[in-house]
Amino acid sequence: MREKICLFAGTTEGRQLAELLSGAADLTVCVATEYGEVMLDGIPDIAVRTGRMTAGEMAAFFTASHFSRILDATHPYAELVTENIREAAETAGIPVMRILRDCDGTVAGAEYVPSVEAARDFLLNREGRIFLTTGAKELASYTGLDMERVWARVLPTQSSLEACAAAGIPSSHIIAAQGPFSEEINLAEMKQIGTRYMVTKASGKAGGFGEKIRAAKALGVLPVIVGLPEQTDGLSLDEAAAELGKTLTLPGRRVTVIGIGPGGTGCLTGEARDALLACDAVIGARSVAESAAVGKPLFFEFLPDKIRAVLDEHPAIRRAAVVMRGDTGFFSGTKKLLGALGGYEVTLLPGVSSVSLFAARLGISWDDASLVSLHGRDSNLIHAVTASRRVFALTGGENTPAVLCARLCAFGLGHLKASVGERLSYPDEKITRGTAEELASGSYDALSVLYIENEAPDFRVRHGIPDDEFIRGDVPMTKSEVRAVSMAALDLPPDAVVYDIGAGTGSVSVECALTAYDGRVWAVEKEADAAELVRQNRLKFRAENIEVVESTAPDALEALPAPTHAFIGGSSGNLRDIIAALLHKNPDVRIVLNAVTLETQAEALSCAKEFGFAVCETVSVIAARARKLGRYHMMTAQNPVSVITLAGGKVQ
Repeated sequence: MREKICLFAGTTEGRQLAELLSGAADLTVCVATEYGEVMLDGIPDIAVRTGRMTAGEMAAFFTASHFSRILDATHPYAELVTENIREAAETAGIPVMRILRDCDGTVAGAEYVPSVEAARDFLLNREGRIFLTTGAKELASYTGLDMERVWARVLPTQSSLEACAAAGIPSSHIIAAQGPFSEEINLAEMKQIGTRYMVTKASGKAGGFGEKIRAAKALGVLPVIVGLPEQTDGLSLDEAAAELGKTLTLPGRRVTVIGIGPGGTGCLTGEARDALLACDAVIGARSVAESAAVGKPLFFEFLPDKIRAVLDEHPAIRRAAVVMRGDTGFFSGTKKLLGALGGYEVTLLPGVSSVSLFAARLGISWDDASLVSLHGRDSNLIHAVTASRRVFALTGGENTPAVLCARLCAFGLGHLKASVGERLSYPDEKITRGTAEELASGSYDALSVLYIENEAPDFRVRHGIPDDEFIRGDVPMTKSEVRAVSMAALDLPPDAVVYDIGAGTGSVSVECALTAYDGRVWAVEKEADAAELVRQNRLKFRAENIEVVESTAPDALEALPAPTHAFIGGSSGNLRDIIAALLHKNPDVRIVLNAVTLETQAEALSCAKEFGFAVCETVSVIAARARKLGRYHMMTAQNPVSVITLAGGKVQ
């Protein structure tokens, strides 16, 4: 037989408890008004009793219904009702559980008063329009104020409208609406009124207190706060849920991860709006959660483990909404979050990405564009722009649109057409067009979208780039034929992390960078003039993902991230120590080295044996090039080079 429980509701906490206990107990919910009954719409398997009761009537009702426990989730200001419930439960010999509201802390700069009457006295001799949000029952206490400067927000019920009329509030000054009210709604209403003072009760998160305070602060409105009566001898909503869960089988916990779009609420999908209205709490980064929440408790967390901690620490949250900017499947934190939500029932609701919105604003499609994110991550923008006709780049942090346009200029791409979309979906949305060079001097919102057009992209994947294309000087360079064989031996994936040790002019670094365009190449070179040539060739070939390390290996390798691949073009007599250092950083590293002398070849083969490489392959490259000799052409041999590949070594 199911436990019989009586719940006194009429508040957000009351509805949450009704939803929690629906189906888990034989539940009767008591509310004072028809509006309280409306708040319970849609909750199945509950009985609702409407109307106020005296303490005696409550005691008789409790006894006749044979309740096993009473839950008091009435409003914190309903002190008389709470006292009647306690007295009636004691008379009937039934335990009662009081649920306390989680209230916000002190608001800096606000005017605190002990009662509604004190709020009236404070406002009597002050000029400016007044926005009352303390409810229709309190309106009679404002007698004496000039009602021509008073606006009241009340429930859309006949009794509320009658209370407004009795208090003398003009009908045009009545806002009859049902909450919860978002910060945006509060801001719009206060702005339209021209509010100077906003009177509210400290009704906590569930009462939309935070949304009202944030809107008031944004407009310079003074909050007049009627202090909350002291709450004692009760449990928080989470504590109550945990206690009830000891004897009842409560419903499973669900998490809906919602992509809210670029940020403005106008881009929320219908599914997202429904999920936000139905949830018990909203979790997310402050800028995202505040704009999405509608009168719901807010938890400002965005790291997966912190979000998990919020859920674990608040058992009363049975339906959580975790909000993510943009779309859940497009450069979103959702991927990492899913790994932290084991044990919860998770639903994903995709949102409108800033790229799709910006493309629509520009009047173009984006199905053939390259998509790059530089918001909190590193990405090879220059390669994407060089190899694509159109690129959309998400900006953020240090990678502002101006910084990225300056980077394009540094690599000779300043002439390209570009557009910046700032604060997309917000009322102050802005789009700026020009060349990358023109936009580089501008100032933009950090979280923007940058669009770049390249009418002459270079789609080629190049190996064995002709030697004369490189800036050379008097520094040794790996020739194109040997370079082509070496690149084939390296077998680089797009995200490889490569060391080019003894980089010389940087010819191998450049080809590695163009092949591993989603990776990183560390060009290690001890000679200053050679290191400068690497930097020049990096710019010429638009190989943004090359980092020049002007030092000697193996010492230079210590601070670098672990390599997946390494090319050794010169070792300065440190070959064994370099190989040992590479294996120490990554035992699975793939090493390709060029040996011009027999001594270097012998040392390499000795190292292969010493370190027990599973793969040891040697290819001798002997190339000859034609040169003109009078009327004829003669083949001239190049120095033979041994290309040695080592993989699967053992760390010593």
